Amino acid sequence: MLVPSDAFPDDAFLADAFLADAFQLVPSNQPTADHVRDSILQAPGFGTHFSDHMAYIRWTLRRGWHAHGVRPYGPLTLDPAAAVLHYGQEIFEGIKAYRHADGSVWTFRPEKNAERFRKSARRLALPELSDDDFIGALKALLAQDHAWVPTPVDESDECSLYLRPFMIASEAFLGVRPSHEVDFYVIASPAAAYFKGGVEPVSIWLSRHYQRAAPGGTGFAKCGGNYAASLAAQKQAEEQGCSQVAFLDAAEHRWIEELGGMNLFFVFSDGRLVTPRLTDTILEGVTRDSVLTLAREDGLTPQERPISLDEWREGAASGDITEVFACGTAAVITPVSELVTEDERIRLSAGGDNAVAKRLRKKLLDLQYGRCEDTRGWLTRLV
Repeated sequence: MLVPSDAFPDDAFLADAFLADAFQLVPSNQPTADHVRDSILQAPGFGTHFSDHMAYIRWTLRRGWHAHGVRPYGPLTLDPAAAVLHYGQEIFEGIKAYRHADGSVWTFRPEKNAERFRKSARRLALPELSDDDFIGALKALLAQDHAWVPTPVDESDECSLYLRPFMIASEAFLGVRPSHEVDFYVIASPAAAYFKGGVEPVSIWLSRHYQRAAPGGTGFAKCGGNYAASLAAQKQAEEQGCSQVAFLDAAEHRWIEELGGMNLFFVFSDGRLVTPRLTDTILEGVTRDSVLTLAREDGLTPQERPISLDEWREGAASGDITEVFACGTAAVITPVSELVTEDERIRLSAGGDNAVAKRLRKKLLDLQYGRCEDTRGWLTRLV
């Protein structure tokens, strides 16, 4: 058993925690020394350090899901003909673990990530993983590596343990068909705030020559190909001094879709909060969905509808659009100061203080870090 029975305060949590029991533990014989881990947690960066273990489940056409385990973190052994290397059959998720003031560790709406993971799997012709296995893998890994979850110093400290579940086609063959062998892993990386500037507004580059996704493609799935398709545009953004890149639709090249790794929101002067409606070219963000719920409770009027580049330009100039912000698991909510194109800079004429973005951001973080009551059941305890 991965966790001792006296680690939990009540029977309800104890029963739920035993989702992890199916995972056989092979502990690392070279765990990171406490003082080294503590030093890493003082300044973890983002995605550069990793915990001592990883969760694992295997799938084969004959046996289905099996071989649940937690093993030492380390290099994977893949045949050079593994399907993932040649046909890109893989998906992933991003989710965080937060340490609360009492030392317990929680995650945020993992069932939504599990649901999206299955949706991505269907599109990439991969086997679907149940909630029990998805969340059980998180629990199993954190039962062993909970010391890697940073402890926030104060409310401004947005440290967390970033969890990366992913699934790859591992069968060795050359031929265009779904793989008959698949491996699922969860790795963990301590993380500080995604943007070094914290909640400072960022500049966004508009990609006119590249599209992230097209109708009928994989835009709604969280798969590596979508992110690979954004990298050339992201490189352009960096060359222009921008932090992220925004993409237009592939059909008409006029409708705002999303950033390379985040969804977009527009705050209007009359209290509307507009975000591009979901299509098969836009990723259904968990943070996006949460912002829509919190916005209603905050007195805003959320709208999911198409929004054009022209509307962004005209609304920014007239003062009708008072704020623009991006959101995602890694960055939470980040204000956007301007949209940069090859021949213009679209800035908000009002020069607002991003009050809505900051207010929603605080509500979200207070919930995730246990600083307010979770009335919606969005939090799941891991340890």
